[in-house]
Amino acid sequence: MKKLSNKIAIVTGGGKGIGQAISLRFASEGAKVAIWERDLDAAVQVSQAITEQGGNALAVNCDIGDAQSIANANRITLESLGTPNLLVNNAGIAHVGNAINTKEEDFDQVMQINARGTFLCLKEVLPHMAKAGNGVVLNLASIASRLGIADRFAYSASKGAVLAMTLSVARDFVDQGIRCNCVCPGRVHTPFVDGFLKKFYPDEKDRSEKFDELSKYQPIGRMGEPQEIANLAAFLCSDEASFITGGTYDVDGGVMSLK
Repeated sequence: MKKLSNKIAIVTGGGKGIGQAISLRFASEGAKVAIWERDLDAAVQVSQAITEQGGNALAVNCDIGDAQSIANANRITLESLGTPNLLVNNAGIAHVGNAINTKEEDFDQVMQINARGTFLCLKEVLPHMAKAGNGVVLNLASIASRLGIADRFAYSASKGAVLAMTLSVARDFVDQGIRCNCVCPGRVHTPFVDGFLKKFYPDEKDRSEKFDELSKYQPIGRMGEPQEIANLAAFLCSDEASFITGGTYDVDGGVMSLK
């Protein structure tokens, strides 16, 4: 039997990058996947790919920063797939800046999506898991939640909040059959990285050199791939990890332990 057979999963931001990899991996392991995504076209593409491979997926337009949008997405998921067993809080945005040059509106936006968005999804989905007496929540934080990374003030603050929420949920709902863990990726090669390099290093040679520099920062000598995060996510959300809750797992090429 596949790891996630008969499971219903919600993956926020499941249409791109790490979220896309998680959506595809969960579907390959037998889960029905609701892809909550602000970019509906991206969600539809992933949903179609899953369907073409014999899986079951639902593309749902959802703005993680808006409570009503989340409530609507949850209603659609319940009506179309049933009560979710798995919630992956993956949706998030990044920001470059320190405590002086970060604009107030930028700080608010990062916290709105990364921290408040995670809270709103928890608030909407947890009651259904509690009623069912089982469920797994997996939050995507970052090593930036515990490591001083230059010019990531707002982002680090938001991911620190996600890490703290993980522990609170794990503690508050352990007696209701709900597990909650957190994955902290390091630098992963996603469309965001490519977009960042293209924006700040328009010259192809400079961009290639910067890519090599970013890759070599990890002791393992390269960036991670979205699929590698998805592999751990599939395990932590499966019954094979039934004794694991309140945990934080770095997937960072050795940065946290070897730098």
